[in-house]
Amino acid sequence: MSRIVVGVSGSLASLAALRHATALARRERAELLAVLAWGPPEGEAAYARTPDRAWAGMWAEHARAGLTRAFEDALGAAPEGLVVERRLVRDAPAAALCRAADRPGDLLVLGTTTGRGRLGGPRRRPVLRAVTARAGGPVLVVPGPVLRRGEARVLRRHARAAVVAPGEYPAPAQTTG
Repeated sequence: MSRIVVGVSGSLASLAALRHATALARRERAELLAVLAWGPPEGEAAYARTPDRAWAGMWAEHARAGLTRAFEDALGAAPEGLVVERRLVRDAPAAALCRAADRPGDLLVLGTTTGRGRLGGPRRRPVLRAVTARAGGPVLVVPGPVLRRGEARVLRRHARAAVVAPGEYPAPAQTTG
């Protein structure tokens, strides 16, 4: 393997993929390329009608911070002793990942959720489906953690900043009324 390319979104499944890809890159002595695809929240078509460079810059910076946070959340910090490239791509995730994993010998690593969707049926995995259909090389799918009903919602609500170290206490919340 020349390079391990991993898709990063900040989801629990992508953090599992980043951990696995890092361990694999270390074991195979390969480069690690972490790719985070992003776009304006209103979509590219709406942005094209009323482009705003400052707005796009703000969202690019938000994506950059998300990629840094993913390394912190998954690994504690950037891995040492490993060649790591972080790449932000303004595009749809599947297209960005397939273009990134363009060298012979590249391995593309993706995380995926497991379980059932909101209505009880199997979860849709449009990025995974599109990548496996278009990828020019091998794709390794890493399952994310299995959570009980409602656990993902609870985890999303609690930011890392809200976690208090032992012996420290947060300032009391201000209430009105």
